Amino acid sequence: MVSEREFEAAKKRGKGVRAEQLPAISAYYDRGSRRIVIVLTSGLQLSISPNDAEGLAGAKPSDLKDIEISPSGLGIHFPKLDADLYIPGLIAGAFGSQKWMAAQMGKVGGSVTSRAKATAARENGKLGGRPRKSKAFVAA
Repeated sequence: MVSEREFEAAKKRGKGVRAEQLPAISAYYDRGSRRIVIVLTSGLQLSISPNDAEGLAGAKPSDLKDIEISPSGLGIHFPKLDADLYIPGLIAGAFGSQKWMAAQMGKVGGSVTSRAKATAARENGKLGGRPRKSKAFVAA
């Protein structure tokens, strides 16, 4: 259980974080541009593609229509998807958890083509390419 002193300290830290950040005052899904638009207290608007954010990729517009702003203004929640985005993270370029971001970078890195990669693939092909899977390892 959290003590009263710990609770008050956490509230104080929260106020400090909120003072350092730009909280959201509104958020909506723009069907025309197919982007989520977040309006901050400064007037700055963030616009992101749902496909670039963890938990939102492939979501239907009807699922993106309902957006709730957290009481602190530092997060937005999509109730139909049970997905959350942290606004300071979005501003910093983090569109999901570290694990999710690493997976996204891995996808991009694995799809990169370069002369060295093409040369290595040709050399591997000359040697017969990838070894064939033996019958013992083929899934039924």
